Amino acid sequence: MRETPEPATGAAAHEVTPAPAHRVAVLALPGVPPFELGIPSRVFGSAEDADGRPLYEVTVCTADGAPVLSDAGFTVQPSAGPEALAAADTVVLPPTHAMPELGRGGPLPPEVAAAIDGIRPGTRLVSICTGSYVLAAAGLLDGRPATTHWNLAPEFRRAYPRVRVDEDVLFVDDGDVLTSAGVAAGVDLCLHMIRRDHGASVANRAARMCVVPPWRDGGQAQFIDRPVPEPTLASTTATRAWALEHLAEPLTLARLAEHARMSLRSFTRRFRDEAGVTPVQWLTAQRLELARQLLETTDLPIDLVAHRAGLGSGNSLRAHMRTAFGVSPAAYRRAFGTGALPSRGQETEPSV
Repeated sequence: MRETPEPATGAAAHEVTPAPAHRVAVLALPGVPPFELGIPSRVFGSAEDADGRPLYEVTVCTADGAPVLSDAGFTVQPSAGPEALAAADTVVLPPTHAMPELGRGGPLPPEVAAAIDGIRPGTRLVSICTGSYVLAAAGLLDGRPATTHWNLAPEFRRAYPRVRVDEDVLFVDDGDVLTSAGVAAGVDLCLHMIRRDHGASVANRAARMCVVPPWRDGGQAQFIDRPVPEPTLASTTATRAWALEHLAEPLTLARLAEHARMSLRSFTRRFRDEAGVTPVQWLTAQRLELARQLLETTDLPIDLVAHRAGLGSGNSLRAHMRTAFGVSPAAYRRAFGTGALPSRGQETEPSV
């Protein structure tokens, strides 16, 4: 007679089955550029948990399961058809250079429309570069903020007037629908999603594996055609590097301009040309990034996190994080922190 096994005790009794990997489906359309098509697989494929397990499962599919011709002249052989879209947690739409009718607000091909209609409600939708045209043609961007390649923004507005286009940013996160600007901004957006899903530490490791920066300053404004500055003009690069080492200190515009040895007017204009944002916007973004890292990796009290990040008080940090991320510092720490016990005096959540 078979013996009944003893109940598990000790560590074995507390083993936790890891959560299944987040399913990402990348829809390859005819005329897809290979670089943009490969971004999700490369970036999401570099995200791992602390035990080295992949956090995302990426599948390249087509609208009908058949191969498609890329704009580089070679054929893309998908591993799945539209069923991958129906099963996905996130669907990514790279651009296509074979559907010019979308630039005039025309309809999607029937097989593409049918494949997109099969996506489950609540699935996260993502476009890279002019993949936004596909989302817009499907009516999925109506009334929403979105971005696309800056050079095509006027055309996009004419074709899809219901979309609130912002061509000055690298990407737009509107919750369940995210859009990125041209080409490499797709890398920025994928890293942003990893950071949103699993925190800055995981995203930073993925960025290092891809040999790209974890985040980039500014937006598309820095890439828009404009007259080339005189080579003798001073740069704000050294001042930005210096500011990153002094974020906890009061950094007024006058102090930054003095460090750069420029007038206030010249410094502000040059800074925006180089970074794509104003000095104040840039400083706030860097301070918030430092605050997020501190919230994830330390158990410092919220007020001290705010002080070290140069954001003043805990109330100021709360206001900035709610505006930028829609969460409080305490909620962010619960979601992405290391799990360390709160130190004495650390905020849990203020009553309102």
